[in-house]
Amino acid sequence: MDINSFGIKKTLETLRIKDKNQGSSTGSEWFGDSSDYLKSYSPADGQLIAEVGVSTSEDYEKAITKATEAFKSWRLLPAPKRGEIVRQIGDKLREYKTELGKLVSYEMGKSYQEGLGEVQEMIDICDFAVGLSRQLHGLTMHSERAHHRMYEQYHPIGVVGIISAFNFPVAVWSWNTMLAWVCGDVCIWKPSEKTPLCAVACQNIISEVFKANDVPEGVSCLVNGDYKIGELISNDSRIPLVSATGSTRMGKKVGAAVGARLGKALLELGGNNAIIISEDANLKIAVTGALFGAVGTCGQRCTSTRRLIIHDSIYDKVKEQLKNAYGQLKIGNPLDESNHVGPLIDTQAVEMYSSALEKIKAQGGKILVEGGVLEGDDYASGCYVKPVVAEANNEMEIVQTETFAPILYLMKYSSIEEAITLQNSVAQGLSSAIMTSNLLEAEKFLSHDGSDCGIANVNIGTSGAEIGGAFGGEKETGGGRESGSDAWKIYMRRQTNTINYGKDLPLAQGIKFDI
Repeated sequence: MDINSFGIKKTLETLRIKDKNQGSSTGSEWFGDSSDYLKSYSPADGQLIAEVGVSTSEDYEKAITKATEAFKSWRLLPAPKRGEIVRQIGDKLREYKTELGKLVSYEMGKSYQEGLGEVQEMIDICDFAVGLSRQLHGLTMHSERAHHRMYEQYHPIGVVGIISAFNFPVAVWSWNTMLAWVCGDVCIWKPSEKTPLCAVACQNIISEVFKANDVPEGVSCLVNGDYKIGELISNDSRIPLVSATGSTRMGKKVGAAVGARLGKALLELGGNNAIIISEDANLKIAVTGALFGAVGTCGQRCTSTRRLIIHDSIYDKVKEQLKNAYGQLKIGNPLDESNHVGPLIDTQAVEMYSSALEKIKAQGGKILVEGGVLEGDDYASGCYVKPVVAEANNEMEIVQTETFAPILYLMKYSSIEEAITLQNSVAQGLSSAIMTSNLLEAEKFLSHDGSDCGIANVNIGTSGAEIGGAFGGEKETGGGRESGSDAWKIYMRRQTNTINYGKDLPLAQGIKFDI
C-alpha cells in the first residue's frame, strides 16, 4: 500500500505531522534537540510514517517544571471555566475526528471504524467532563458537638503523570486528562513509543484551544521516549498520581516505584477475559460477541475475549458456528473497511503469537482454527496473522497467560457454579460476560459469589465499554478505575473540615480538658 493511499499524506498534513517531529511539548511550545529519534512504522504496510525526537532527562525536567508552575494558576480557575475549555477541545476533536481516527488506524493497526470509535470516546469523555465540572461535590455531616459543622471537600491533587499503551493510543490518555483538567490538575504524558505520532497529533489539536484561551504553558506536557521516561515519572515525588496502562509486568514496576515514595498509582493492566455461554443463550448474540471480542483490534485489547466457557450441551454447536464465522473473516489493510481484522502492532508481537501457538500444542491443546503468519504483497509488513481457535484446559500455563493476539480458547462446563469458578480461576480480573436468557444465572453471575472482575456483563461481550461507567479491574489488573462514574475522585485530594461557630470549645468524644 502506498503511503498516499487512503489519504494518509493529507491526514499527516492536516494533523501537522512532519517527517521529523520534536518529542517534548509544554502545551504551546515544542522543544528538544535530541539526536535520537523514535521511528514510527505502520503495521499496515511496514512503511516509515515519520520520526519523533526522544525526550531527554533535561527535556523531562523542563516539562515537569513548567507543569508544576502551571498548576499554581490552573487550579485557581473555577471548575466550570476549566470545563468550558474542555468543551472546546471536544468540539475540536469533532472537527479532526476523521483524520485522527485514520492516523490511529494507520499507526496502530486497528480497523478504521475502531479508530473513529476511539476518537469518539475522546469526544464522549470531554462531554462527560464538562458536566462533571459543575458537580465536583463533597458531603455535609452532622457533628456530635453543638454549634459545629462538618463537611468534606475535594481539592486538585497536582501534576498527574500518564503512561499510556499502544493499543488505545489516544482514548485512555483522554480518559485521564479531561477528568484531571476539570478537577484542576495538570498532566504530563508519556505515550507508547510504538504510537508516538498519535500523541503528537493530540498535542497539536489541544494547543489550538489552549492558545485561544490563554491557558498557562505546562497544563498539558508531552514527553516521548522509552521506559526511561516512564521511570522518571514513576520516581518523581512532584507527581502525586501516576496513571499507567499496560502489562501486569510493567504495572508492578510502576506500582512499586510510586508506592516506595508513598504516591498514588492508578493501574489498568492485563486481562484474561472470559465469556460464559449458557445452554439458555441466544447463540446469535453469543457468537457475534465472542467473535468481535476475540478478533477486534487483532486481539490487542485488554478487554479482548481470551476464553469461551461453553455449556457441554451446546458445546459442539457453538464450536461449529464459531469455525464457520472465523472462516468468513477478512484480514488485511485496516483502512479498507471491507476487512475485519488488521495487523498486530509489530513483528515482536508476531513472535509472541507464534510462540503461543507452539505452547498450546506442547501443553496439550487442540487447534480448531489454524493460525499462521500471512505472506504476500498485501501483508508485506509481516504483522498480519490468522486468528486462532483452540480447545484447551483452563489450568494450562498458556491459557493462564495473557497473550496480546487473536487466540481464543474453548472449554466446557456442566453447572453455573463450575463456569464461574473457571471464569475466576485466572490471575487477572478485568472484564467478564455471561450469555444467557436465564434470569437466575444472570443474577448469580453478578452476585457476591459471581464474577470477580471489575466489569461483568450479561448478553454483551467483554470488549467495548461506555465512558459513563468506571473502567477497571481487580487482582493483577491493578484495581484502578478510570473514565465515568466517580472515577474523578482519584484525581483530587480529599479534605475533612470542621467549623466551630459557637462560643465554647467542646472536645470530641466528650473529653474534658478544663483549666
